[in-house]
Amino acid sequence: MSQDSRELDRIATSYFTGYLAHDPISATMLGMAEHLGEVTDPSRAESERYAGTLAALAGELAGVDRAALTGTDRITRAVLEQRLTDERAEALDGLSEVSVSASVAGTLSMILSTVPRVALSDPDRAEAYLRRLSGLGGYFDAVRDRHLAAAKDGRYPTATGIRQAVRQLDDYLAGGPADDPLLRPVPTGGVDVERWRGRAERARAEQVRPALLRLRSTLAEELLPAARDDEHVGLCHVPGGTAGYAALARLFTTTTMPVEVIHQAGLDLLDSLRAEVAAAGARALGTADVADTFRRLRDDPALRCDSAEQITGRVSAAYGRALAALPDWFRGYPVPPCTINEMDPIQARGGIAAYYLWPSADGQRPGSLWVNTDRPRERALAAYEVLAFHEGVPGHHLQGVVSADLALPDFRRYRKSAAHSEGWGLYVEHLADEMGLYGTDVDRLGMLASAAWRASRLVVDTGLHHHGWSRGRAVEFMRDNTALPLIEIDNEVDRYIAAPGQALSYMIGRVRIDELRDRARRRLGAAFDIRDFHHCLLAEGSVPLDIMSDLVDTWIAAGPRSDRA
Repeated sequence: MSQDSRELDRIATSYFTGYLAHDPISATMLGMAEHLGEVTDPSRAESERYAGTLAALAGELAGVDRAALTGTDRITRAVLEQRLTDERAEALDGLSEVSVSASVAGTLSMILSTVPRVALSDPDRAEAYLRRLSGLGGYFDAVRDRHLAAAKDGRYPTATGIRQAVRQLDDYLAGGPADDPLLRPVPTGGVDVERWRGRAERARAEQVRPALLRLRSTLAEELLPAARDDEHVGLCHVPGGTAGYAALARLFTTTTMPVEVIHQAGLDLLDSLRAEVAAAGARALGTADVADTFRRLRDDPALRCDSAEQITGRVSAAYGRALAALPDWFRGYPVPPCTINEMDPIQARGGIAAYYLWPSADGQRPGSLWVNTDRPRERALAAYEVLAFHEGVPGHHLQGVVSADLALPDFRRYRKSAAHSEGWGLYVEHLADEMGLYGTDVDRLGMLASAAWRASRLVVDTGLHHHGWSRGRAVEFMRDNTALPLIEIDNEVDRYIAAPGQALSYMIGRVRIDELRDRARRRLGAAFDIRDFHHCLLAEGSVPLDIMSDLVDTWIAAGPRSDRA
C-alpha cells in the first residue's frame, strides 16, 4: 500500500468515525453499537462544528495525489471528495431548522422509526438504551431551541406542517406506555426485564413526555402564528433558501444539473409515459384515456384494498416471486431474510406508502420492509407489487446485501448515495416487468403509474422550492398527473415540503441507469449479459452518478467477463 493509499484510508476512517459521533442515532441504525447510549445533537453549534470537521478533512484529502491511486482507491477518493463538499454545504445551510411535519422527515416520525429498531441482547446494550431514552428529552428541547433560533432570523416552518406535527404529538401523548413504540424493545441476556421496564417508563414520563409537551407548546403557540401559509411553503420563501435548495439538489442527485433543467426533465418524462400508460390502460381497464386510467386506479372501489392483511399479503407474495427469479438476472448473491411489517399507526397516519430499513452491520437486525396500512380502503391495490420490488428484491434489500459484503471502506459500504440508491429502486420496478413478475395487467399498470409519480416529483419538488408553487398547486399537479390516492397525495406533497430535494434522486438516478444500460447493450451487442451489467452497478457500492457512469464505461471497454457466479 502506497503512502497516498494509507493517507486516504486514514481520512476515510476519520470521516466515517466522525459521522457516527455526529449522528449517533443513525450510527445505531447502521449497527454500530458504540454510540447506542447517545442522542444526536440538532443544534446550530453542532452543525457548524461538523461543517468545520468536514472542511478540515477536505483539506487533508486535497493532499492525496489522485495519480498515485489505482482501482478502488481512486473511486474512494472521488466519492469522498464529493461527499465532504455536499455534506458541508448541507450542514452550513441548516435548512432542516425550518422543517416541521408529521411526515417521515418529521422529528417525532424519525425518532419513532429509528430509536426502537435495536436488539437489546445484553445488559450493556439495555443500559445504553435507557441512557438514550433519557437523553431524548434533551434532544427534543434542542430541536425546539433550534426552531426558535431560526425564527429570530425570519426562518419559519410552514403552518400546515406545524398543525400536522401538533396532531401527531397529541396522538403520541394521548397513548400510554403500552402503546409507545419507544418501549417496545425487550432486553434479553440476563436482564431483569420488569425492573428495566420500570426504569424505561420513568424515563418516558420524566424526560420524553415533558420535552414533547414543551415542543408542542412552542410549535402551537409561538411558531404557528407567524408560520408560512400554504402559498409560501417552498424554500425560496425562506432566507437563504434558494441557494440552499440548489445545494440540496446537488446533494440528492449527485449531479450539477440546474434546477430548471430538472423541472423540465420531469415534464418531458411525463409526456413520454403517456402512450405507454394509454396502451396499458386499454388492456387492463378498457380505457386508453390517461386521465381516466389514473382516476380509475385512484377511485374505483374494485381497485382498492380491502384490509391491512391484503396489503401485506400482496407485498409478501410479490417478494417471494422476485426472490425465486433472481438467478436469471443477477449473480448468485446470498439473500438473507427481509421482514415485512406494518408501520406503527402514529407514523402511518402522516406517512409514506412504504420504506425499507437496511440490516444492521452487527447482524442483530435484519433488513425490513415497512408498509403503510392505515385506512386500507383508501389505498390503491395496484401500488403494492411495485413497492415490494422497489423496497425488497431486486431493490433496496438486494442492494444492501451486496453492499455489506464488499471489501470497501466502511463509509462506502454503509452510507448511501441517494441518486444511485433510489435510482436503483426505481430501475428495478421496470426490470420486474422484464422479469415477468407483475401478477396482472392492473399490477403492471401500477408500475407505470409509479413511474409517472416519480417523474411528477421532479416537477413538484422544484416547483415548490425553486419556482414558488403553492401547496395547492402541487397537490393539483399530483392529482392530474399520477394515480396516487388523495390520502397519499397530501402526504407526498407534505413530504416534499419537509424534505426538499430528496424526491429528485429517484428518477434522475433511474434515467442515468437506463442510459447506461442502453449504451452497454449497443456497444457489447450479443456479448451483453444483464447479470454482469447489474453486478457492475452494485459492485462498488452506492456511488455518485458520474462515478457510476465511469465504472460502466470501464466495464464496457474491458469486454465480456468470464467470472460469472
